[in-house]
Amino acid sequence: MNPSEIIKQIAELTQENSKGADALYTAEIELAELEHKLDLIEQRAFIRNQGSVADRTALARLEAAEARLERDVARAKVNRIKVKIKALESALMATGTQARLLSAELKI
Repeated sequence: MNPSEIIKQIAELTQENSKGADALYTAEIELAELEHKLDLIEQRAFIRNQGSVADRTALARLEAAEARLERDVARAKVNRIKVKIKALESALMATGTQARLLSAELKI
């Protein structure tokens, strides 16, 4: 790999990492909104239902199942973005190492 390819790769990885930060922010906002929605559904269902606390809790969880699934999918999306960002950071570090090795070879 020549120096211009390394520079280009570092620029591309940096740009992709920046997009990842924006995507993570958006996904975290979505997750927070879905957690809020889930809490509201569960609390309203708990208050509305009758019976023992255990019965009311179980019924509230059943009514909130779809919202819980949406929240879990959003959480998985956040985690996936975090993994991708870590992979980009690792690739940046590897490319930086390649650049240093190439620089050392050129000095010899």
